[in-house]
Amino acid sequence: MIDRDDSPLGTELPDGARFIGPEPGAIPGWSLGDAPTDADLSTCVACGLCLPHCPTYRLTGEESASPRGRIAAMRSVAEGTATVDDTFARFMDLCLVCRACEDVCPSHVPFGRMMEHARVQVEPLRTRRARVVRWLGLDVTLAHPVLLRAATFLLPVARPFLPRRMRTLAPRHTSPFARLPRLTEPAGGTEVRGTVAVLSGCVQDRWFHRVNRATIRVLALNGWRVVVPREQRCCGALAAHNGRLRSARRLARRNASAFAGVDHVIVNSAGCGAHMYAYDDLVDGAALPVLDLMAFLADVGLTEAPRLPLADGRIAYHDACHALRAQGIRHQPRDVLRQIPDVEIVELANGDRCCGAAGLYNVLEPEMSGRLMHEKADAVRDTGVRVVATANPGCMMQLAAGLRELGADIEVVHPVELLDRAYGSAPR
Repeated sequence: MIDRDDSPLGTELPDGARFIGPEPGAIPGWSLGDAPTDADLSTCVACGLCLPHCPTYRLTGEESASPRGRIAAMRSVAEGTATVDDTFARFMDLCLVCRACEDVCPSHVPFGRMMEHARVQVEPLRTRRARVVRWLGLDVTLAHPVLLRAATFLLPVARPFLPRRMRTLAPRHTSPFARLPRLTEPAGGTEVRGTVAVLSGCVQDRWFHRVNRATIRVLALNGWRVVVPREQRCCGALAAHNGRLRSARRLARRNASAFAGVDHVIVNSAGCGAHMYAYDDLVDGAALPVLDLMAFLADVGLTEAPRLPLADGRIAYHDACHALRAQGIRHQPRDVLRQIPDVEIVELANGDRCCGAAGLYNVLEPEMSGRLMHEKADAVRDTGVRVVATANPGCMMQLAAGLRELGADIEVVHPVELLDRAYGSAPR
């Protein structure tokens, strides 16, 4: 058995501590093939520099809720001195995989990749109902556009029957039947600078279809021919983050084929972009030329200057973790937005902290997610702005929910929507 204490997370893992339990093979369905590799586990030297940057460690003070503690648990399982049990599962489930630890790690520990593999180990412990729900949601619905459109269409009917947390987060405005054009030529006589492909995404396209439309308009106005391959599917990030690596690999292969031969794949969702950067880790030969939308616009420049001031030029900016931490994107969206007349970018207190969205985390871990959401919503409200921008659909839903709970009349937008408005091309 595993020694326990009275902490809310079960077992602490101080330096040198190890789990004691039955052999790993005692867990039915556990596959060594997707366990964290020895090479990845050996990169952590347990220096502890990551601890103050980890949201769950900061809120709990528990070693077991830190990256170092979680890696110690993974290592113990790999060495056979521990087993994958409910306590191990709890350590892994409580992690947001925000990758703040990677950003400050001097040893460049690939913690996000290790967490994805550890959650594959945990999957056999889920209840049958949980496994069926994950299969239907992650493996079936998100991976098939027709089913996703049907789910979007039924959301208003199902909303009253959803758990309160899901009702709070679910967007009010959906686009069940809207489709993006396959090809958009550069706007009105603009010189063609090249051709780019756009990832439409799953959650992004159904619940934030307007962001994809704004993305295409802004790219076309700046001289880019935009293609949207019909063969593309969900990027697979949500599946990978939740222990469904087989589905994530299948989607990576599908998208590698759909986007084959393009010069650039433009992605306007931070979580999708960070995941697609790592396609080659999932499937050999699946690497794609992925570029974040705002980083791309900052790098190639705007040929068309934004000409209209916004209704309110004071804009708060929230950095999505998978933009800031995983892709190193910070100044680029701010540089682009500052080209809009009379815009002032307002920084948030502790702006580099996670908002608690983290894919499905806000539904699966509502208590911890809620604490982080309220911190972030308070920080946005305290700026006194009327608009906050962020480049990830999960963050957009989380911020909107938190601000609604505060009764704050603050609009949550993607930064490309502000650029679209400044060009005067956004529909009323």
